[in-house]
Amino acid sequence: MKESGGNRWRFVAAALVMQLCLGVLYSWSVFRGPLEMLHGWTREQSIAPYRYSLLFFTIAMVIAGFWQDKKGPRLVGSVGGVLLAAGCLLSAWIGDTPGGLIVAYGVLGGLGVGFAYVTPIATCVKWFPDKRGMIVGLAVMGFGAGSLIFAPLLESLIGSDASLYAQSIPKTFMVMSAVFFVFVIGAAQVYRVPPAGWKPEGWNPPAPAGGAVSKVDYTPGEMLKTWQFYALWVLYALGASVGLVAIGQASPLVREMAAGGAALTGGAALGVMSAFNGLGRLGWGSLSDKLGRKATAVTMFCVHLVACLFFLRTASSFWPLLIGLCLVGFAFGGYLALLPSFTADYFGPRNIGANYGLMFSAYGLSGYFVPGYFAGIMEQARSAGDLAGGYNQVYVTLAVGAAIGMVLALLVRKPQTN
Repeated sequence: MKESGGNRWRFVAAALVMQLCLGVLYSWSVFRGPLEMLHGWTREQSIAPYRYSLLFFTIAMVIAGFWQDKKGPRLVGSVGGVLLAAGCLLSAWIGDTPGGLIVAYGVLGGLGVGFAYVTPIATCVKWFPDKRGMIVGLAVMGFGAGSLIFAPLLESLIGSDASLYAQSIPKTFMVMSAVFFVFVIGAAQVYRVPPAGWKPEGWNPPAPAGGAVSKVDYTPGEMLKTWQFYALWVLYALGASVGLVAIGQASPLVREMAAGGAALTGGAALGVMSAFNGLGRLGWGSLSDKLGRKATAVTMFCVHLVACLFFLRTASSFWPLLIGLCLVGFAFGGYLALLPSFTADYFGPRNIGANYGLMFSAYGLSGYFVPGYFAGIMEQARSAGDLAGGYNQVYVTLAVGAAIGMVLALLVRKPQTN
């Protein structure tokens, strides 16, 4: 079906609705405390479903990227909604063991998020070549801000009475399933792709600088032969690691390090952090259209450095801790807007679904390995009675990674043929 460009903003609206739902992934830390109290799980057990959801999110992104380039975003997004809703429903039935939640929420839910997530990005990139950074930022803003809605909602549904957790946790998963079935699948029905050769009226692609010729569209195989893909992949992994660790630890961190003077619950603090995450996606994406992708990436890594070294490393009171989490959320959100734009700029928009799916593996592998590694460090610190020392080690290590990412951002450049 051919579409004119006059109504292209409806795809952005549908993307926001879908991404707000998919952003529930970042609210997992709200479940951790109640699950640990109900079942006696360790920190490593309670974070396992989150880690697996990020891993299978990535696996699905790669598959869905190739699939949606061939079959279109509507079918792939709908399949994602069905899988996510089914995963949450199954979590209500078999979520009383770590293995059950890993299968239901981690595998099925993660696959659902991955199938759905790539579709609005690929759709919006193709409809908005003139505002690529801003529009991708706007499209994924909902994913980052999803916890602003879901974290307090889930916290309210679960409740604070530990004697009721056996009933309230499954009911919460059922509510999530119903919401995702309606809104994720519904939003997917809006998506369409532009006709071949379409471009916004009055807009022409910018001429390459310095007389060098850039290949317009790379296939996934051609992209994998460039060093720029691997540089961007590592840059993405380093930037994502800081945010994913902070998000996974946010609710426990507030409870443990600032419990006495905390002005907000762990879920509410996570919601505030997610608002900055969402704003960062739009803000950094828009800035990158004006400042350039490289300069924007360097600035984001600087923000991560400041947050890790001066706020989170030795946080012992609520407000410095919240400031650090919000800075991390704000910078982290930018990577989810910047890397789709980087990928389209460097390797072209035609195969953006497949190409960004491969690039996104940096995010997923970081989400699987890095939070688990740092959860082990925190478990040891907790056993030794030195939580502050554990958090100090975590955020100094992440700061080193941010510094390396800054160097990579300065070195990377667009592939060119002369």
